[in-house]
Amino acid sequence: MENTEKKVILSIQNLDVVFGHGKKAFKAVDNVSFDIYKGETLSLVGESGSGKTTIGRAIVRINPCSAGAIFYDGKKISGKLSRKDDREVIRKIQMIFQDPAASLNERATIEYIISEGLYNFHLYKDDKDRMEKVEKIIEEVGLLPEHLTRYPHEFSGGQRQRVGIARSIVMEPEFIVADEPISALDVSIRAQVLNLLKKFQKERGLTYLFIAHDLSIVRFISDRIVVIYKGRIMEIAETEELFAYPLHPYTKSLISAIPTPDPILEKQKHLFVYDTDMHDYSVDKPDLVDIGNGHMVFGNAPEIEEYKKIRFNN
Repeated sequence: MENTEKKVILSIQNLDVVFGHGKKAFKAVDNVSFDIYKGETLSLVGESGSGKTTIGRAIVRINPCSAGAIFYDGKKISGKLSRKDDREVIRKIQMIFQDPAASLNERATIEYIISEGLYNFHLYKDDKDRMEKVEKIIEEVGLLPEHLTRYPHEFSGGQRQRVGIARSIVMEPEFIVADEPISALDVSIRAQVLNLLKKFQKERGLTYLFIAHDLSIVRFISDRIVVIYKGRIMEIAETEELFAYPLHPYTKSLISAIPTPDPILEKQKHLFVYDTDMHDYSVDKPDLVDIGNGHMVFGNAPEIEEYKKIRFNN
């Protein structure tokens, strides 16, 4: 992606998301800040429970923010919104969910599932226009018009995820939160769904926040990667920069976990395990610091110095 005219389309600023109250309170997202530029794919990567889905759900306003704010196109979209603004945000920002079986209404036909957003926002002139839109999008995701009269249980996981994508795209959104959209699918189907997302991005100028736990998948699809661990950002960099210079130990552990296709090399591989005890933050507190080249790393002053040496003295 050319960086000449980067326009920030979504900005997350000092976001906290807390579940529960009092002694039972659990901070799922801790002081997270990052921007997403128009037309890019930013991937949010971390292990299960790291808070990445929570951030995605905060953007589409399923999870309320406990502190901080989320801005879309310069307008604050977290917290209370007027009905008009609320509807505008829902239409412009869509979500593709992780489990294609659970996110589709089993009792509704595919036609109704895809039309639901059109009905709610009255995005069609008449029934003929609605039907044309639905048939066009179902063909674009690689299904057939005769599939429209069927129900979700009659489809495979990959086909159901295509329906989920069609349901989002038919709303003509600008921004899509794709929450692990391929983790529930067979490996053979994954590339097809990723290619489909890339195709729509090219044709419609979409911006994606792509949530995943597997770095090998995001390498193929992302412009930049945000690495998150236990609700905090550890590292942000452009994709190839991150793979060439993984600086934070947690990022290194994620990269070392990527499987090697060769079984002999896979057996010999040294797995790097991240242990938080390797940091001493008792006196010198850590922060997310830009060390140059658009590369941000979480660490205290001595660690940041060390990371700079590794990155720029090569």
